[in-house]
Amino acid sequence: MRLTRRFRAVLIVSTLLLVFLYSNLRNEAVSRSEKLPKHAVARQAGEEVRIQVQTPVRAPAQTRVPSQPSVNISSAFRTSIPENGAYWNRLLHSSLKRTDRGEDPLKRDPLWPHCQQTSRELIETNVHDVASYPPLLRNFLRRMTCRSPPFLVDQPDKCGGNATFLLFAIKSMPAHFERRQAVRNTWGREHLHDGGLRVRTAFLLGTASPDDPDVSALVRFEAERYGDVLQADFHESLFNLTLKMDTFLRWTLERCPQVSFVFYGDDDVMVNTRNLLSYLGSLKPSTAARLYAGHVIKTASPVRDPKSKYYIPMSFYEGVYPAYVGGGGVVISGALLRPVYSTCGAIPFFPIDDVYVGMCFSALGVSPQAHAGFHTFDIRERDRENLCTYKKSILVHRRSPQELKRIWRGIHSPLLTC
Repeated sequence: MRLTRRFRAVLIVSTLLLVFLYSNLRNEAVSRSEKLPKHAVARQAGEEVRIQVQTPVRAPAQTRVPSQPSVNISSAFRTSIPENGAYWNRLLHSSLKRTDRGEDPLKRDPLWPHCQQTSRELIETNVHDVASYPPLLRNFLRRMTCRSPPFLVDQPDKCGGNATFLLFAIKSMPAHFERRQAVRNTWGREHLHDGGLRVRTAFLLGTASPDDPDVSALVRFEAERYGDVLQADFHESLFNLTLKMDTFLRWTLERCPQVSFVFYGDDDVMVNTRNLLSYLGSLKPSTAARLYAGHVIKTASPVRDPKSKYYIPMSFYEGVYPAYVGGGGVVISGALLRPVYSTCGAIPFFPIDDVYVGMCFSALGVSPQAHAGFHTFDIRERDRENLCTYKKSILVHRRSPQELKRIWRGIHSPLLTC
């Protein structure tokens, strides 16, 4: 009996001692593990043991849009857009007030694509008759705060280390391969022109709508083959042309920051490259530094016909449009790209892209310069077969790829007398 009691006593003491030693060893091991990086590797008894240290779970950091330089909105623009009850007018003047206070003017949601679903309740609260808006305009309202879509296809070395005098920045669509090819074969051919003036070309595409055939594989092949196709992550639509313009400005500032001039236009225009380069080369430095030129529309008002694709309801915008250059083709000084991009950052997107560009330049205090060689709305019907008319022009709008190639051959024929 005594032996049994002694054995129990020894067993209890031994157990307590083992618990004590185990506890100390465990605390020491934990202490060492807390000093290791998150995925540090510890070695024990010749084995590799990966230790994952638990860290507090934190919400993911929100991507920040780079802050825009401070902008000064011209007084002429402020007074040209009336402050009234129309939705866009209210957004603009609210943005201008925040700009004056040094705040982020548009309160942009930088996350893409989450910004594409503006609250339906917010829109219905601010636009009482939004149910009567065409579907395209309602979609625009839900996405008008979205900027900076990511690129699906990029050309980071487009301008390389060489100085680019003129960049042809062409609005196109995935299915428009024939148009792009016609431009490449004619006026948009990348070339070192007389006097060492280097011309480069880039086409900006969105993505096809869900109802269109998927040609994304062909677009990627074309981009690799020619090195001039860009594609951003937004659907092609008439009212997304404003987003396309803003995206092109952002890309140019990053990829071609030293470009002297940018021609921003459609993929169905005929451009006489030689005449355009001659015009740009003839400009005085003071004019070249503030150039925003083309076919100027001086007096224009919103289209109020609901049947028109350019229909703008009174409840959305009320007032006239500032003078602007027609969107078929516009030439912009490279020196103005950063200021106008920053200024656009304080102005809410507007559904019609050339009107919006005109607003941005008006806010910057730059007036559009008219040039008779830009025929955004075509030339007289009786002159459309006259090659000499194209020979003397800079731009003529709406020509098919076949017409474009025929005209290009004609105006460069040594047999042509004008």
